[in-house]
Amino acid sequence: MTGSNRPAYDLEKVRSDFPILASRIHGHPLVYLDTAASAQKPRAVIDAMTRFIEQDYANVHRGVHSLAERATEGYEGARARVQRFLNARKPGEIVFTAGATAALNLVAGSWGAANLKAGDRVVISALEHHSNIVPWQLLRERSGIEIAVAPVDDAGALDLAALGRLIDERCRLVAIAHVSNAFGSVFPVAEIARLAHDAGAKLLVDGCQAVPHRPIDVRDLDCDFYVFAGHKLYGPTGIGVLYARSEILADMPPWQGGGEMIRTVTFAHTDYADPPARFEAGTPNIIGAVGLAAAIDYVEGLGLPAIGEHEQDLLARGTDLLREIPGLRLIGQARERANILSFALAGIHPHDAATILDRQGIAVRAGHHCAQPAMDRFGVPGTLRASLGLYNTEAELVALAAGVREVVRQLG
Repeated sequence: MTGSNRPAYDLEKVRSDFPILASRIHGHPLVYLDTAASAQKPRAVIDAMTRFIEQDYANVHRGVHSLAERATEGYEGARARVQRFLNARKPGEIVFTAGATAALNLVAGSWGAANLKAGDRVVISALEHHSNIVPWQLLRERSGIEIAVAPVDDAGALDLAALGRLIDERCRLVAIAHVSNAFGSVFPVAEIARLAHDAGAKLLVDGCQAVPHRPIDVRDLDCDFYVFAGHKLYGPTGIGVLYARSEILADMPPWQGGGEMIRTVTFAHTDYADPPARFEAGTPNIIGAVGLAAAIDYVEGLGLPAIGEHEQDLLARGTDLLREIPGLRLIGQARERANILSFALAGIHPHDAATILDRQGIAVRAGHHCAQPAMDRFGVPGTLRASLGLYNTEAELVALAAGVREVVRQLG
């Protein structure tokens, strides 16, 4: 599946980098098609975290002994690595969080609480993950903001004209996914940034499903905030990233209080630290940051354009295979989409289908994918979601199609 004008993608070597892919499930070779939920970890990430724990671990920023200095160097080095990965202007524009959900709540609880008032509008899309819906609902309960939802068409593509009509003088923020986690639809972020900024609004992008599959340049996208989770990017859980323009971070109040986010403390008054420390209260996930940096090194070593091309080849092949199955409905077939095959089987509950697939060693996600409004838009309670990663093969998609046919044979 390698085109003549691109370098060879050594899939066998890539697969050998992931120890878990040698597993067997119910006696069958593991076919892991759940990367959108959480990606598997390459040996390079596992080794980097183990090495750090064994040789360099200590708390950061607070000690003058050698281990503390080495740990701080590793942690701040990871911040600089993320900065380069996103092409942010400076490391201080990178805030480490517990995940993308924490990053979104940080923006809502800090910037949103300080800048949005009753009657102000936050615009989201019909395909958002719950983590980009519920924080704004919580803020609405506290401050009376309005949430407006931009529709998508029957293919799962964003209705840009409708979005533009919602971005008026009352709109203060557009908060939108770069890639839909439910259907893989890719949204035109740079165009949305232009619409938002022309109206005087800010743009927040949930990049969880984008960063593992394509190069991201936050300056080129012209977004004000960008968030992602490390575990989607072949890194560890418990580490996430908030990018925000430095001038925005400088004006944001603290979100949580504690050690590290302060300059001076008395019982009468506290002076807060400058960003990003202001938003990293307490002992951070030092090991997770080191693992995330190793994951970025790994994917950039393979080349994100090469990864994306490999996955697009698989997406096309998987689409063709699934379309041939009677009673199968592919949902979310936008012209530009990423690594997700989302589908429903007539008369068969997704959980029942996923259970039978699991018995064949095939791991897919079943349900609403933390995107219940998106499921409502397409009239289904949930879907089966096969999500592709840099390690998947055409043979695994053939196995998926055969497995789905077996589901239909048993339950259809």
